[in-house]
Formats: sequence, structure tokens, C-alpha cells
Amino acid sequence: MTRPSPDTPIETPWEGRFITVRQQGTWEYVARSRGIHAAVILPIDDAPDGRHVILVEQYRVPLKVNCLELPAGLVGDETSGEAAEIAAERELEEETGYAAAHWRTVGEFYSSPGMVSESFTLLVATGLTRIGPGGGVSGEDIIVHRVPLDGIADFVAAKRKEGCGIDVRVAMLLAGGLLNL
Repeated sequence: MTRPSPDTPIETPWEGRFITVRQQGTWEYVARSRGIHAAVILPIDDAPDGRHVILVEQYRVPLKVNCLELPAGLVGDETSGEAAEIAAERELEEETGYAAAHWRTVGEFYSSPGMVSESFTLLVATGLTRIGPGGGVSGEDIIVHRVPLDGIADFVAAKRKEGCGIDVRVAMLLAGGLLNL
């Protein structure tokens, strides 16, 4: 597609509570409503039994299957001006039942920049302590997986074979050392 000129108006054919459909020239894309973005957490458990990563699995309506993912959540969906770090702490506890003593912000990333303008802040959480059951808020039914880092490829392959969708962000765990784990 041809890049629209900067002065080409942006039209909004439809807007919902969380997403907005936009068109600029011939380019169609989806944006998060109200400037919301996401926080994605890479929780690393350095325990006596070895290094593990905490992953979540939950049903995703657009895919019609469970999806294996890093814990994540929306930033600013309930509190305007919320910091990604605050949302990440909340989401880690809600989804996995873990709290982290140490946080490192890796940066801002885009999951599907040809179709969605949404960005996410990736944060690494370490010094994990289990403080609750996890599973998400009412109706989310999140399954928590504590996976040895040296067995991540086999775990992902097994979940894929089960028919589980695999979020693209899980691929960074398969890339070996991408985040200097």
C-alpha cells in the first residue's frame, strides 16, 4: 500500500469501548480506544530447582482456542495516566499469583504494526514470590504454567500439538538469549 500523505485525514468508521477502526487514505487499521496500551511481563523465577518462566494460557475469542502467552494487561483502561509498571504489577499478581521484587523495563514494542497501532511495554520481573492463586479476574479462567527455561521449546511444541495458539511474544523465549535471560 502507498503511504498516505501526512495531511490525509484519519476517519473513524467505528469505535467501541476498547478498539477503534481507522482509515487514512486506503490504509485501514485498528487502534486502542482512549490511548490505552498494554504491559507485557516476562516473569523469571530463579528458584533452587532452576530457572523457570511463568506463562499463562487462556481462551481467546478471535482465535477460538486457548492461547499460550506471557502475562499481560491493559494500561490505563480503568485509570487514566496509569504507568505501565503499575499495571504490570497488578496484572502479574491477578493472572499468575506472583509478585516480583525486581522490575526491568525492556522497552516499547509493536505486535502487528501493519494492522494495529497498539504498542506494549515489555517488562522483566524477577525475585518472584507466590502470593496467591492467580487465574485472573472473574471469568478469565487463566491457567498458570511454570516452565523450566531449558525446556521451553519442548513445552511450546507440546502446547502447539494440543491445538493451543502461541502468542508471538513467546517466540522470544525460543530465540535463546534474546533478553539476556
